[in-house]
Amino acid sequence: MGLTNPEIISNQKEFQRLSKEYRSLETIVKPFEEYKRVLSDYELSKEALNSNDDDLRELAKMEMPELEEKKDRLEKELTKLLIPKDPQDDKNAILEIRAGTGGDEASLFAGDLLNMYLRYCSKRGWKTAVVTESEGTVGGYKEVVVEVQGDDVYGTLKFESGVHRVQRVPNTETQGRVHTSAATVAVMPEAEEIDFELKESDVKMETARSGGAGGQNVNKVETKVLLTHIPTGEVVVCQTERSQLGNREKAMTMLRSRLYEAQVRKQEEEISRHRKTLVSTGDRSAKIRTYNWPQGRVTDHRIGLTSYNLDAVINGDIDEFIEQLQMAENAEKMTNQNA
Repeated sequence: MGLTNPEIISNQKEFQRLSKEYRSLETIVKPFEEYKRVLSDYELSKEALNSNDDDLRELAKMEMPELEEKKDRLEKELTKLLIPKDPQDDKNAILEIRAGTGGDEASLFAGDLLNMYLRYCSKRGWKTAVVTESEGTVGGYKEVVVEVQGDDVYGTLKFESGVHRVQRVPNTETQGRVHTSAATVAVMPEAEEIDFELKESDVKMETARSGGAGGQNVNKVETKVLLTHIPTGEVVVCQTERSQLGNREKAMTMLRSRLYEAQVRKQEEEISRHRKTLVSTGDRSAKIRTYNWPQGRVTDHRIGLTSYNLDAVINGDIDEFIEQLQMAENAEKMTNQNA
């Protein structure tokens, strides 16, 4: 039954599911077809090396190194593609950053982390939108929630979940002493309606006037939306849209994602029991990375990777950390596959 089947097209949820499955299979099929062609050329060149025809032998000698390089590259690519992907990896994500211990300095650091992620997302061509925010008293944020949309967002950003620690001299420190503060990052896969069915009867909605600076009608119209999931007590607030309807839609997406994430977390905890390290399924309260300003270094404690390029990292250049974490997770998956 193909994607063009009228029954499938009329069933939107099924069409979305199959379209996603088709795209994921296509990423494997294309390099596999190329690999088959390269393998065929490689075998022909190997045979030509034993030919009596001098010109044919010379041509095969010239072609072999390039074919071997292509063959090795495609084999590595296919090995990586055939490692089972976590089903949530290609989803959009909800990124939450909360100031932890350290008072004002923790809020300022939460702001630094937000800018780091916004710059990284921009570089990747991902769309970002701040959903809700609570500013710190001297700048930064006590809490900020961002929606990130693009390709493989959750599979990339999931490694950022955990406690990020900062060591630096705060602006308010007169003695020049280094203080340690922290912020917690949580990355959740954004749930679609096909992932988690949220019943309207389970949701209580309250409205209020949006606070903060803005246009004349900021405090006149009740656009701020607060949703409570009655069975679990989970609460979300959204006030970034100009209409109540817009805020309600965003809040429903966030609520659905939080409830879906609770299911995902259970699955990940089950997976982590079978894995030796906790690269992407670690405890949210675990310290994962330290940003040390005086020494200009950033250390990821899960993989023991240190970069002495703190300025670049805090400006969104976190590719090295994410790539190494992905490699560590893939190596672990391959070990488990072969066990």
